[in-house]
Amino acid sequence: MSAITIHDIDDVLSERLSREARRRGKSKNALIKELLAKEMGLPVDGTYADDYREFVGLWTAEEHQQFTRVQRENESIDPQDWD
Repeated sequence: MSAITIHDIDDVLSERLSREARRRGKSKNALIKELLAKEMGLPVDGTYADDYREFVGLWTAEEHQQFTRVQRENESIDPQDWD
């Protein structure tokens, strides 16, 4: 486990971190570790961030259009499937 030091935190940010830590019932250190993990898409308290940032921008516009065309079949319901 490593440690870091963050220098020159301005008073406004420091106070906001303190307020948020009190609101969440945890230390500033625990809050900052949680915020950093969440921002980096890492697990927080055993769960993962609920965003999909690591997937954004993987498809080209052409690949997206091709996927959309192929998925159109999944947008309609065939009544025979429910007999």
